[in-house]
This record gives sequence, structure tokens and C-alpha cells, in this order.
Amino acid sequence: MTRSLYLASSSKYRRELLARLQINFRCESPQIDETPKQGETPLDTCKRLAREKALAVAVEHPSSIVIGSDQVADVDGVAISKPGTHDRARAQLRSMSNKTIVFHTAVCVCCVETAQTIEFTVPTSVEFRELDAAEIERYLIAEEPYDCAGSAKSEGLGISLLKRVESSDPTALIGLPLIEVSSALRQFEVTLP
Repeated sequence: MTRSLYLASSSKYRRELLARLQINFRCESPQIDETPKQGETPLDTCKRLAREKALAVAVEHPSSIVIGSDQVADVDGVAISKPGTHDRARAQLRSMSNKTIVFHTAVCVCCVETAQTIEFTVPTSVEFRELDAAEIERYLIAEEPYDCAGSAKSEGLGISLLKRVESSDPTALIGLPLIEVSSALRQFEVTLP
């Protein structure tokens, strides 16, 4: 039996990444509350949200394989989310100047009908250069990165703000670690080109 594949996300970045695998899939936005729970670490938040996103879509499509993913930037144990506004993005970049930030990217791949679930997390360590106020402003005006955790798009101009990136998967920082996702999909017997 060939199962349908869903990406439980409204993120254009995750959709573009999954499309690289040249497989058919549909996107469905999960309707969940993404507010961190009291006392939850950034890593725990990320794992929980990836699972909740996948399950929210999986219960609607029980015979399908569903991929849920979430990313949380961890600055000294504090979760940094999508800024949403210019002022918040400026504050985020100021707080990350000359620091190493860990971006946790969690994924949950599941199928309700088969009761199969695979979960994993890929951390990416990102060292920011020392950023001055003028370059932060120039960057924000040029890229408007208000929809990405940490306010820096490494796949775009944001790479110029960085000193070093370390990860086992270069796509993890963009939001969907394709090396591990490919491995999980093969375990679900999805044929990859």
C-alpha cells in the first residue's frame, strides 16, 4: 500500500526543503498552541511541538505518513522564537551578537494506522560575529527575517552575520533536517529517488 505523505506545516521553508526529495506530499497547517510550557527547556519545547504538529494532522489522515517539525533557538537556556516585528528582530540580533546559539530542530514522523513514530532532534551551533547597530539595521531592512527563529536566515543574507555554523545536517538550520528525514521516510518504506 502506498501511503499519502503530509507535511504538518505552513512554513514555505520546510515545504521547499521537502520538495528537494522529489516526492509527492501535501501540506496541512496544524492547529496547535505553540506557547512554551512553564519550566520547559527550549529543547523540550521543540520536541513537544514537533510531535503535537505531526499528531494534529495525523489524526485527520490516519492512514497517511505525517512529518511535523519545529525549531527553537536557544540563547543561554532561553527560547528565542520568530520575532514577528522589526523591533523584536533587532533585539534578538543584539542579544545574539558575539555569542554561540544552539538552534534545536525537532522532527516527528508518524502514521496513526500503523502506530509507527520516529522522533529525532538535530542541533545546530551558530556563532554570531560581533554585530553593530548599523549592520543589524541594514540586514533587517534588506531581508525582513521576521518569520524565522533568531531573525537570521542562513540561506540568505543572514549568513553574513555569522562566524561559524556546526551541524550534522546543513538543512537543519533552515528548518527540516533532510538527512534524518530521508532516513525516517525509508523506515516508513517511502521510496526516495
